[in-house]
Amino acid sequence: MDYDDVVIGAGHNGLTAAAYLARAGRRVLVLEAADHVGGAAVSAQAFAGVDARLSRYSYLVSLLPRQVVSDLDLDLRLIRRRFSSFTPVPADPARGLLVDNGDDAATAAGFASLTGGQREHAAWQDFYGRVQALAERVFPTVLEPLRTEADLAALVGDDELWEALVRRPLGEVLEERFGDDTVRGVVATDALIGTFADLRGDDLRQNVCFFYHLIGGGTGDWDVPVGGMGAVTEGLARAATAAGAEIRTGTRVLAVDPDGTVEWPGGSARASSVHAACAPTVLNQLLAAAGADPVETEAQPEGAQLKVNMLLSRLPRLRDEAVDPRAAFAGTFHVNEGYAQLQEAYAAAADGRVPQVPPCEIYCHSLSDRSILGPGLAESDAQTLTLFGLHLPARLFRGTQEEHDRVKDLALARTLESLNSVLAEPVQDVLLRDGDGGYCLEARTPVELEADLGLPGGNIFHRSLQWPWAERPEEVGTWGVETRHERVRLAGAGARRGGGVSGIPGHNAARSVLEG
Repeated sequence: MDYDDVVIGAGHNGLTAAAYLARAGRRVLVLEAADHVGGAAVSAQAFAGVDARLSRYSYLVSLLPRQVVSDLDLDLRLIRRRFSSFTPVPADPARGLLVDNGDDAATAAGFASLTGGQREHAAWQDFYGRVQALAERVFPTVLEPLRTEADLAALVGDDELWEALVRRPLGEVLEERFGDDTVRGVVATDALIGTFADLRGDDLRQNVCFFYHLIGGGTGDWDVPVGGMGAVTEGLARAATAAGAEIRTGTRVLAVDPDGTVEWPGGSARASSVHAACAPTVLNQLLAAAGADPVETEAQPEGAQLKVNMLLSRLPRLRDEAVDPRAAFAGTFHVNEGYAQLQEAYAAAADGRVPQVPPCEIYCHSLSDRSILGPGLAESDAQTLTLFGLHLPARLFRGTQEEHDRVKDLALARTLESLNSVLAEPVQDVLLRDGDGGYCLEARTPVELEADLGLPGGNIFHRSLQWPWAERPEEVGTWGVETRHERVRLAGAGARRGGGVSGIPGHNAARSVLEG
């Protein structure tokens, strides 16, 4: 059977592409290997016998443009977090820095208490004030054809900031602008989410990651989806099917021919356009099965995170008794993410060792949204915790199953020790038990994320992030989704301007067809 478009993968980007294409009157088929839609953006009952639906993999929304929500009439509510972050001082966890977006005076007082003066807070305000102006100008361009770097730099109009973010290793910039190790670390972590990088590295991988984390939504805020991440993809699936798209789950694609033919067990279809919402390395496997040349991408993408989901009977007590745990856990809670600690952890992992004190950050969805908990839990003090561990690359976990499990146990044990070092009580003391009597704790390594979701090397961005502009003359005016094969487009996180929960690659893949 022929279609106008075949979309490979029913994650949020594939569903976004399908919804736009179907609403334009095209005949669209979406093929998904799993028995459900959503990809990494799902809500799931992670613990047997416990009525709670956690955002099991991806967990916050920052890059999803309001235009996509509006265009597709998505029934989606996002909550803006009042508290940006809380960071216990690594050398003295009884003290911490709370960044309160709702109270500038309190934040300024926190900086002064931490650093002994106003210099760091002034530097913070200057830096993020200029960054916000950059985000407001750059973010709208992600839904347009690619411009040159020079065009975007001129649009921003802050040459000194552009040089700092785009040309120089971020670590050097932070060392110049901020004098306090804790403050430097708070800023630096946005450069390392899902990215294994030296903050002072000349490859600037850390800068690219930082750039994306700063521009999301034009503000850099990370929002909480009511109902969990599954609410995002369920809304997109409804938009696609309501417009006439056909979604087939439990259907693993076997081959993609550049002529538009897509094969799966027991069937095939021919399309004018194929939109690969899977990773580029996965697309290359499908092209190879049809005897076709690969699309351009990096050879071995690698993720670098340990993802841990927990369900607690209550929030743990803090060593910093001056801070309300409900405020500390409502934003991003930085654990042993001082600047020096981040660099030490990177060096250990680059040397093939699990860091002795793994840096990590945690976030509590249920403080903002109790709807993810069943009635019994929602009426109690129970809370969810999502932990994202940094500098734990896939290479550490490669080997036999026994070797993987040994390193995983070590990484998890050290990560929990790291977390407990900044708490007034072990997190294990407040973990709920599941229906089988075990802890409500689920950990996934990059290798397991690769197996669970088809993320190459467990890379949450499908590949290393790319600058959101044309880096070659031939890219100018394209949508950043085109490949060497005229009928085949990248519609997932591996496209230029991909990564994160955004729908941007899906939108751009659809626009490249509709405006082509």
